[in-house]
Amino acid sequence: MLRRPAWQVLRQFVRHESDTVGSLVLERSMNRVQLLGRVGQDPVMRQVEGKNPVTIFSLATNEMWRTGESEVTQGGDISQKTTWHRISVFRPGLRDVTYQYVKKGARLYVEGKIDYGEYTDRNNVRRQATTIIADNVIFLTDSLKEKA
Repeated sequence: MLRRPAWQVLRQFVRHESDTVGSLVLERSMNRVQLLGRVGQDPVMRQVEGKNPVTIFSLATNEMWRTGESEVTQGGDISQKTTWHRISVFRPGLRDVTYQYVKKGARLYVEGKIDYGEYTDRNNVRRQATTIIADNVIFLTDSLKEKA
């Protein structure tokens, strides 16, 4: 079996996976996020007049690493960084279940896409916001047991 160089295979894949509209070539792309973490606060549901409601909550993810001598040996200090993510759930069924059952401290797996947007705050200052638009939320802790 003849092996082709990777760049030829990739070029062929892109050419065959592209849609042509007139002279414009639309190539496939991906915007996908997977997060595993803990909820920072109970979700809130917001609705702007004329738009669909949205459930919003924050999710913390932690990154840990060993500093110092070697990652293999037990020497060195452990460092940790927590990153907070703003999660928005628009899908009607998922939005309602998330609002009802997700609680602060719950461990969740969230899949979705990243969205960059702008808004004007109360002081009329233009701000940028990064949001994860969730299309799948998996509960890894039993919220009902945690309430008891």
